[in-house]
Amino acid sequence: MKKLSATGLAALSGILLFAAWPVSSLTALIFVAWVPLLYVADRVPKRLSFFLYAFVTTLLWNASTTWWIWNSTDVGAISAIIANSLIMTVPWWGYHAFKTRQKRITGYAALVFFWMTFEYIHLNWQLSWPWLTLGNVFAVHPDWVQWYDLTGTSGGSLWILLLNVLLYDAFMAAENKKGRLKELLAAAALIALPLLFSVLHKPAEESAAAIAASKNVIIVQPNIDPYDEKFDARTVASQMNLLVSLSEQAIDSNTRLVLWPETALSAAVWQDELQGVSVYKPVFDFVKRHPAITLETGAECFKSYGTSKETLTARLNETDNTYYDVFNTAVSAKAGAPLQFYNKSKLVPGVETLPDFLLWMGPVFEKFGGTSGGYGRSKTSAVFAQQGNPYVTAPIICYESIYGEYVASYVNKGANLLTIMTNDGWWGNTPGHKQHLAYARLRAIETRKWVVRSANTGISAVIDKRGEIINTRPWDKAAFIKASIPVETGETFYVQYGDLLSKIAVAFTIILIGLHIYTRFKNRR
Repeated sequence: MKKLSATGLAALSGILLFAAWPVSSLTALIFVAWVPLLYVADRVPKRLSFFLYAFVTTLLWNASTTWWIWNSTDVGAISAIIANSLIMTVPWWGYHAFKTRQKRITGYAALVFFWMTFEYIHLNWQLSWPWLTLGNVFAVHPDWVQWYDLTGTSGGSLWILLLNVLLYDAFMAAENKKGRLKELLAAAALIALPLLFSVLHKPAEESAAAIAASKNVIIVQPNIDPYDEKFDARTVASQMNLLVSLSEQAIDSNTRLVLWPETALSAAVWQDELQGVSVYKPVFDFVKRHPAITLETGAECFKSYGTSKETLTARLNETDNTYYDVFNTAVSAKAGAPLQFYNKSKLVPGVETLPDFLLWMGPVFEKFGGTSGGYGRSKTSAVFAQQGNPYVTAPIICYESIYGEYVASYVNKGANLLTIMTNDGWWGNTPGHKQHLAYARLRAIETRKWVVRSANTGISAVIDKRGEIINTRPWDKAAFIKASIPVETGETFYVQYGDLLSKIAVAFTIILIGLHIYTRFKNRR
C-alpha cells in the first residue's frame, strides 16, 4: 500500500465514486469511495499538493458521471466540469488544513461538517449544480433510504461520510497493527441500522381499491427532437396536433389532469396573449372540449415591463425601448378559468442563467451555447389548483426536480401531486436522462407524494410515494401513460423542516472555524 502513488490513490477515489453513481448497480462502493483520498490526506503534508490530488478525485468523478452535458454544449461542459470539480475540492482542502492542527476525531468531524456545508451552499447559491450531492447516490435503491422523509439527501450524505471515516479508521488500525474490531463493528452497525430502519419505516403499498377509486392522470411523451424540430416555427402546428392526438387517445370520464412536457408550447409568445395565438388554437379547443380536465404544460413565454427594467434579467427591445423577460414557464389551463402561470425558478447556470456578477459575460456564454442574458424566474414555488380537480399540483420544471428542499416547498403550499415537466432530449441517450429520472424517486420519498413525470423524449414515468416506479415509457418513443393516482395529504418531517442536518452542519462549521482561528491566535500570543 505504501508503494502506491498519491495520484493513483486520488484517481481510485474518483473511479469508485463513478462506479457507485446512478444508474450503476454498484452503489455500495460509495461507502469506501473516499477512503483512498483520506489515506492521501494523511500522507501529503503540503496543502497545495493535497489540493491538486483532491482535484484529481473530483475531476474524475465529475467528468465520468456528467460528461453527457457535452451533447448540449461542448465548451460549456468543459467549463462546468472543471469549475464544479474545483469547488468540490474546497471542503477537502479545508479538512486537510484543519486536521493538522486538531485532534484526529475533530479533523474527521471537520470533514463531515465542511462537506455537508458545501453541499448546502451548492444547493442555494447562484452557481448551484447539486447533481452530485452525495445523498443522490441511493436514487436507484429507494428501499435503502425510506427515512429520507425525515432527513432528505443530507441524511444520505452524512451516512456516506461517517462510514468512509469509520472504514478508513479500521484500515489504519489494521495497518498499524493496533486491531480494528471496534471500528469494524461500528461500521457494520452504521450500515445495518439505517437499512433496517428503512425496511420498518417504508409505508404500505397503496391498496388496489384505493387506486381503483382514484381519478386518473394522462402523461404525454411526444418525442420531438429538441435540436432539429421542437423550436422550428414551421413545425409548431404539427407538434400541437401530435400532443392533442396523444392526449385524446387516453382520456376517459375519470381523467382530471393531462400533463405535457417542458416547453411543449415552444413558440415563444407574450404570456397575456397565449390563448389568442392562432398556432395554439388546437390546444385551447382541446381544453374547451374537456371541461372536467386540467391541462398542465410547459411553455416558453415573454412578459413585458414597458420602459421600466424591473428585473436584472430583463432584456431591452431596441425597436421600442421596452424591457421584457423570457420565461421557461408552466401553464395550467381549464375551461372557463383564467390561465395560471409559474415561471421556472431554479435555472441551469450558464445555460438558462448567469450569476449576477457574470451578467456582463452574457455574449461570451451565448457564443458557446449558453445564455446571453438569462431567463427570468419566479422568486418562489407556486401550486396549481383548479376547481373540480382533486389534484393540487407542484409544477416542477426539469432541473428543479433535483432540489429536495425546493420541491418540499410546493407541498408546504398545498401540493398533493408532484408534476415534473422536462426535456431531457438535449443530452441524447446517455446516463443523464436516467439519472434525472432516478432523482425524482427521492422527491417522492421525501414528500410522500406521487410523482408524474412528462419527458419530451423520455423517460416519462409514474412514481409512487415509496419511490417505486409504477409505469414508464421508453426513451425515444411517442407515447402516453394513463394512471390512477390517489391523493396523498399531510406533510412529512422533511417537508416541514427541510435539510435540517445540513443547517446543523453549517452551524458546526462556523463553530469549528471560529475555534480554529481562536486557537491559532492564542498560540501566537
